[in-house]
Amino acid sequence: MPKRIAFAAALAQLGLALATPAGAQLLTHTDLSLDTALAIAQGAMAACKAKGHRVSVTVVGRLGEVIVQLRGDNASPYTPESSFRKAYTARAFRAPTEQLSAFLYRPGQPPQPETTLPDILALQGGAPIAVGNDVTGGVGVTGAGGTSADQECAAMGLKSAADQLK
Repeated sequence: MPKRIAFAAALAQLGLALATPAGAQLLTHTDLSLDTALAIAQGAMAACKAKGHRVSVTVVGRLGEVIVQLRGDNASPYTPESSFRKAYTARAFRAPTEQLSAFLYRPGQPPQPETTLPDILALQGGAPIAVGNDVTGGVGVTGAGGTSADQECAAMGLKSAADQLK
């Protein structure tokens, strides 16, 4: 009887070993380098500074982690947190925050449930960072004196590093 149990256990182990899903593969992806994240942040900061804006800029990676955060001279104290939340939101939803604000906050309707998630801030000024169709991070800008100006500075940051995002 013990031989039968040992044989059954061996068969069970063999069955588990062979039960690997067909076509199982490792995922491959591109991550932002520090140099690319810094180029995006500095490009956005320079665009805002040239217009006299005192801003903070944050670049987050694939998992929403901060890679670079810059606080401009005399930027308001809330701007680093707000720029992080815009970058995180753009990364999480894979869309510019200006598009998300129209979706999440509809006139005459209660805000969508996503607005209650931690770190979500769907105000203009956040943009996803993509290499092809792969969203690798997000950039957020706050403090330009209006959310459309924040959005322009974020776009300029992406433009300044466009050659590195190919």
